[in-house]
Amino acid sequence: MTERSASWTVDELGPAKVIFLHLASGYDAIVVVDNVALGPAIGGVRMRPDVTASEVARLARAMTVKNAVAGLPHGGGKSGIAAPPDLAPADHERVMRAFARAIEQLTEYIPGPDMGTTETSMAYVYDEIGRAVGVPGALGGVPLDELGATGFGLAICAEVLSEAKIIELAGARVIIQGFGAVGSAAARAIGERGGVVTAVSDIRGATWDPAGLDLAALLTYKQSSGSVVGFPGGAAVPRDDILGFDCDILIPAAQPDVLTADNAAKVSARVVLEGANIPATPEAEEEMAGRGVLCVPDVIANAGGVICAAAEHRGAGRTEAFAEIEEKMRASVAELIDREQRGALTPRAAAVSMADTRLGAARALRRRF
Repeated sequence: MTERSASWTVDELGPAKVIFLHLASGYDAIVVVDNVALGPAIGGVRMRPDVTASEVARLARAMTVKNAVAGLPHGGGKSGIAAPPDLAPADHERVMRAFARAIEQLTEYIPGPDMGTTETSMAYVYDEIGRAVGVPGALGGVPLDELGATGFGLAICAEVLSEAKIIELAGARVIIQGFGAVGSAAARAIGERGGVVTAVSDIRGATWDPAGLDLAALLTYKQSSGSVVGFPGGAAVPRDDILGFDCDILIPAAQPDVLTADNAAKVSARVVLEGANIPATPEAEEEMAGRGVLCVPDVIANAGGVICAAAEHRGAGRTEAFAEIEEKMRASVAELIDREQRGALTPRAAAVSMADTRLGAARALRRRF
């Protein structure tokens, strides 16, 4: 990683530590521990050749806010490994084990899976240092991607909005940008609640049927082919075009910053549920808010994964973890709606206000000398 002169936001919350690593495997990595006022930081390990220090710092701050809003006894952190996500299995294992050894003494950071890493990746980390979340069930973990914890949380978010009469979930047209672990789980969970998925995309392309895609057939096709491209039950459309297709709910669940000042005006959805981490720039969120599009920020909408991870960390099983996801998601979405409506705040500002309340109380009890 060559970005050692990069800049990132520094304020009263953090970051507490920014650590650059050169791994024994030959790759570079970075860890940002943003804030530990509420407890040790939980945050995923992102593996991408173009990962940057500033991106990891933004993601770590989002985790600080997300964990605080969810009422978890954890701070926020994130890490990035500048390596290709499609390494051969043996090479991937070597990289993950080298990364684990490099962070062994960084006990205030608890890693989990993220883009480019999986439950198996966390199994290697756990085997090396005994500290990881999202590990396979065979090791006693609650594999949040395999079980679809984040996607389940997105469905609960949509359900609460429906109960608040903001949208009608039954029959709602849903578009999912990024049909990976999060996007596919969200499609299943929202479909079970009456939503109709009309378009999905992955890195290679998109498929669309305004009458609704056959989710069971699509999931089977994606599993066998590795992509949604060529799905016989939908029409092939340009990958990025679906962001502007008419729908009730748009779920960006892939890369950061896919919604920007340049394309946010094309979004015709009534509600945006941010399934990915930082999928929209501040300018994009402001543009959508100005048009009355309710954009539920990532720090609330996709918190199901970290709620599951925190439950696993304290020894809870799958049933308890998913019950906690529903309970905490319902509470945070309801409070977001209330704060937004009472205070004329944007959803992002309302979420940050929620986090500040809890973080302020925690900081007041921490040593200051």
